[in-house]
Amino acid sequence: MSYPRVEININKIKHNTSKLVTLCNEEDISVAGVTKVFCAYCDVVDAMIEGGVKFLADSRIENIKKYKDKEVPKLLLRLPMLSQVTEVVKYADISLNSEIETIKALSKEALNNNKKHKIILMIDLGDLREGILKEEEILKTVELITKLEGIKLIGLGTNLTCYGGIIPKEDNLSRLIDLKSSLENKYNLDLDIISGGNSSSLHLVKTKEIPKGINQLRLGESIILGRETAFGERLKDTYDDAFKLAVEIIEIKEKPSIPIGEIGMDAFGNKPTFEDKGIRKRALCGIGKQDIDVSDIIPDDKNISILGGSSDHLILDITDVDKNLKIGDKIYFKLTYGGILKAMTSEYVNKKTVR
Repeated sequence: MSYPRVEININKIKHNTSKLVTLCNEEDISVAGVTKVFCAYCDVVDAMIEGGVKFLADSRIENIKKYKDKEVPKLLLRLPMLSQVTEVVKYADISLNSEIETIKALSKEALNNNKKHKIILMIDLGDLREGILKEEEILKTVELITKLEGIKLIGLGTNLTCYGGIIPKEDNLSRLIDLKSSLENKYNLDLDIISGGNSSSLHLVKTKEIPKGINQLRLGESIILGRETAFGERLKDTYDDAFKLAVEIIEIKEKPSIPIGEIGMDAFGNKPTFEDKGIRKRALCGIGKQDIDVSDIIPDDKNISILGGSSDHLILDITDVDKNLKIGDKIYFKLTYGGILKAMTSEYVNKKTVR
């Protein structure tokens, strides 16, 4: 198989999923496995299902379509676009919503197809991304929803940390529980799902401080990298290296540390700076910034230094490497969340599952 490639350890993904599902189940919380960072790659989706997720969730309907035949409820995370309403109703069982105009369009499309589309109303608890912030607008929106056919309001949800960095706490998440109670009483509703955010809410699950009544979390990074995202702490007995990047060496030369001649802009419009370390052995590898951000990869060999890259090349300092590297050898890297996202999105990076 050709390089560069991402190697995905399916057993580690299944293990991480099972650990987090068990942790959440202890607090009566079901897990929606978020598939967006790996572009709904089929083998990883299957590992999440085998690990016990109760929902599959993604921001992009294009990814949800990839697992349309899986017997698991499918949740669209990004607020639906009006231009995609037909596909949303066709492929997603549930969608997160905050705009009544969009909800009306979903209602109309669902009626046209003799369907009942389920929605979770998003509440903004202060992070200032999606969701309704003011209580009077929440009440008005819910009242309008109750008059629509083809739509079923099944719950409330929120998103924290992704934009404003607001940390989920007992006091802000408790507002969802209070809203559930008042809305059910006022409009004779049965709100089955209270979706308390993403991997940043796991720190409350670990300490058993998450409010009773939060019964769903949407987990992606915690499954993939084994960490919660409010404080970036590792989760006990999980793996952080299920995704590895392998690249091939295409040139090895000894060269100066500083380019020769007057320095202008690089290929991306920046004026680079360099540290003079004398003559160094450098390896050129067949991957570039079109596929990966060099700040999102960590060499397995701690003696390798990343010097930089261009659109199609990665430049490494291998002077201090113990092994006698040669042309055609492969170098492995751990990936950050952003690194996984970019590498899995790139059509020029091959993907391979391992166990």
